[in-house]
Amino acid sequence: MHLHIILYICIKWLQKHIIMYTNLANFIKTKRKEANLTQQEFAERAGVALTVVRKIEQGKENLSLSKVNQVLLMFGSKLVPVNLKEIEK
Repeated sequence: MHLHIILYICIKWLQKHIIMYTNLANFIKTKRKEANLTQQEFAERAGVALTVVRKIEQGKENLSLSKVNQVLLMFGSKLVPVNLKEIEK
């Protein structure tokens, strides 16, 4: 029983993180395209390396929060850490 609960929590946690990365990737890519910018142009305007934009749009998981926020700032948005207990409510 205890193992099932832990497994369930891990699966839910993983699903939420996958959804978050997918949504972040889609959000950035959509907004960049709406602005009619290539990844290179967007990276230059955001002040980040091209690889940062590519990693975000590909949904990579090991991203620097400060770099992500630097990119999101282009659209007046910000990503902040939240307590897992708050997400599950």
